[in-house]
Amino acid sequence: MEHWDLRAREVAPHHPEVLRSDDGVLRTVVIQLPSGERLREHETHEHTWLVVIDGEIEIAQDGNTLQAGPGFVARFEPQERREVRAHGDARVLLFLAPWPGPGHPSLPR
Repeated sequence: MEHWDLRAREVAPHHPEVLRSDDGVLRTVVIQLPSGERLREHETHEHTWLVVIDGEIEIAQDGNTLQAGPGFVARFEPQERREVRAHGDARVLLFLAPWPGPGHPSLPR
């Protein structure tokens, strides 16, 4: 068994930490977003689950916004664009599957 205490773990802002990466299966990443910062509008090649561990965030997508706090989970389709903003310091966990997704730059063309 592997395990992590995501609330106590030292994660530096601007340095996402990959907890686990299994090719063909899944990648998990913890991100610390300082107050007022954001993950600019982006998309992934994989299905993405976003879990709020600590703090408050806002998710912006297609002109709509949603406020979210600890315990919130969102799922995004591959290539689904979104922006995540921190209202106060926030910590999120991303699950990306399958890893890497079709079209990911790390895959042979």
